[in-house]
Amino acid sequence: MEKKLKTPISDFERVSLNIGDEVLISGIIYTARDAAHKNMVDALDESKELPFDLKGQVVYYVGPTPAKPNQAIGSCGPTSSYRMDKFSPRLMKEGLKVMIGKGERSQELINEVKKYQGVYLMAIGGIGALLSKTVKSSEVIAYPELGAEAIRKLEVVNFPAIVAIDSKGNTLF
Repeated sequence: MEKKLKTPISDFERVSLNIGDEVLISGIIYTARDAAHKNMVDALDESKELPFDLKGQVVYYVGPTPAKPNQAIGSCGPTSSYRMDKFSPRLMKEGLKVMIGKGERSQELINEVKKYQGVYLMAIGGIGALLSKTVKSSEVIAYPELGAEAIRKLEVVNFPAIVAIDSKGNTLF
């Protein structure tokens, strides 16, 4: 049975998740891939404001395709998460708690997830067109010059994912 989560996901809900739990997320999530992660870490290093407050937020590693007419977004399947491992600890230090992507994460990142009591969720790769049906609205909020890698604010309803790393550092891998 899936656990229904509403963003922002509370500390209690987050730490109660265990590896293998199936979740359905509704609310606001943000997209960011490699280039956007680098831009955010650079901004932090330069004491600049971020495009959104990371505290308690959900970041989805995706670079969606252009939306077709009458759609909020195009195909939006997850990208490989390991590419964010060098940036994620800094963002977690600033309050990021939930990440969605696909594939394994480094042991260093797993340690950081445990340290900050975050969670890493996996979305199913290869079903980007189906995942796009959970997106009700999409708005570019930062780094439009990055094209598909721009940061977007998405409103989702029942976005499916699986807990791959829980707040205790347990991992499906």
